[in-house]
Amino acid sequence: MVRRILLGSHLRRLREARGITREQAGYSIRASESKISRMELGRVSFKTRDVEDLLTLYGITDEVERTSLLSLAKEANVAGWWHSYSDVLPNWFPTYVGLEGAAHLIRSYEVQFVHGLLQTEAYAHAVVSRGMKGASTEDIDRRVALRLERQKYLVSENAPQFHVVLDEAALRRPYGDRQVMRGQLQHLIDISERPNVRLQVMPFSFGGHSGESGSFTILSFSESDLSDVVYMEQLTSALYLDKREDVTQYEAAMKELQQDSPGPDESRDLLRGLLQLS
Repeated sequence: MVRRILLGSHLRRLREARGITREQAGYSIRASESKISRMELGRVSFKTRDVEDLLTLYGITDEVERTSLLSLAKEANVAGWWHSYSDVLPNWFPTYVGLEGAAHLIRSYEVQFVHGLLQTEAYAHAVVSRGMKGASTEDIDRRVALRLERQKYLVSENAPQFHVVLDEAALRRPYGDRQVMRGQLQHLIDISERPNVRLQVMPFSFGGHSGESGSFTILSFSESDLSDVVYMEQLTSALYLDKREDVTQYEAAMKELQQDSPGPDESRDLLRGLLQLS
């Protein structure tokens, strides 16, 4: 996914540098203007022939540069590990999994339940079962397996920085029985000690706060060509915002949430208090 975005962004810059319109570029590869737009946004796979023709149109004759970009096109078409779970995923979610797995910084606010990267298997099973009413046991188990597979990135050698603010509501709303919730709370206490995880709890006692629009995630990437992306999940779709003015507002909201919430140490104390009460 990220390679597609990188290649599309590069092709867009080459086209614009030559003063060529999307319509002209589309004509050169026997395609529509809208397909060029989707290619430049990284939303479709790339045919080698199309990339070769576009590079020729854009005046790229250097063999080293052409070979590098054609190799990137081949890599961009390789399906991610999550592709095998596509049968149990909503059609908008594979894009998020790809972006999440490439981000070097993930900032998130959750109000309904514990963030997927921090869920225990038992808690995840309870959440997925609630959200996939009528689904087969096999499909539920596969969705949970995907969630656990995503979590490996958080503890890998190239793990991202993960800054999360959990609303107290997410911690008090029971998914599963008492044992499941106790296990989830203890897991949050344990994983919050990791150097790449900054976990804060927004308590009820604070009152109104900047997370009034609901849950959201901001993904940031080490590649300078990639802008930050705000992800918001809805009932039947998801929003991906990357306009600078939109991202700036969500970054400001996240900064306020972090400033207004107790710090990581105090938040761990809050979690321990909730564990004792559960």
